[in-house]
Amino acid sequence: MHSSSADLPGTGGGRPEAPGRRNRRRRALRLLTAGVFALAGLIFFTSFNTAKGTDIRTDASLLKLSDLIQDRSRKNGELENSNGALRDGVESFAGDKGVTEAEKERLAGLEAAAATAPLRGTGLTVTLDDAPPDAGPKLPGYPDPQPNDLVIHQQDLQAVVNALWHGGADGIRVMDQRLISTSAVRCVGNTLILQGRVYSPPYRITAVGDGDKLRKALDDSPQIQNYQLYVAVYGLGWSVKDEGRTTLPGYSGAVDLHYAKPTE
Repeated sequence: MHSSSADLPGTGGGRPEAPGRRNRRRRALRLLTAGVFALAGLIFFTSFNTAKGTDIRTDASLLKLSDLIQDRSRKNGELENSNGALRDGVESFAGDKGVTEAEKERLAGLEAAAATAPLRGTGLTVTLDDAPPDAGPKLPGYPDPQPNDLVIHQQDLQAVVNALWHGGADGIRVMDQRLISTSAVRCVGNTLILQGRVYSPPYRITAVGDGDKLRKALDDSPQIQNYQLYVAVYGLGWSVKDEGRTTLPGYSGAVDLHYAKPTE
């Protein structure tokens, strides 16, 4: 029998689908649709249960992270104090048995050079602080400040520390920590990270040495002169205060060098 080459209506040229097969396909589609709606409902319920009626797109996670950082910083400080107390205990237990006066003097010199011993002398404190968040230009001809113009940066702190060393400081304390040869003044965002601990402004830097030479070194620093421009225009915090006779505590953290190579 010769079959016509014309397409069957509604089949697009293919074989017509059996009625039973069509019914099974419809049931499968209904089940798939029901499954999609059920999954969407589960997602909405989970989101609501997580939020507990609050906005889940808030800074709560950032606050938790900040709290975690502050807690870790506090624990690092406690460990440093404990380490210092244990080290003092070991030295006290060892006593002076068999130690000559020359050896004692040499040990005292090494402790002073390593900044692990307290340092007494004439002190000077420099304080840096962020400008008010709504600060505007105080002098004519200057544009409105950008956010970075109103905060203390790492280079500002480094400029003060470097100037004080250049001015002959015998020792420097940043916030409540004594600086040693491996100390690194670093900022992350608007916080200072120093030797495993985190600090927020205002930042206080205390140096022991000749007060006149320290002040002159601060005045002569080009980096600090540039900072002073922002002090005058946008209100960044800056003060220099004579402390009189003061004592810088000795560094109490670990002094082992884990990443060092001998020089040629």
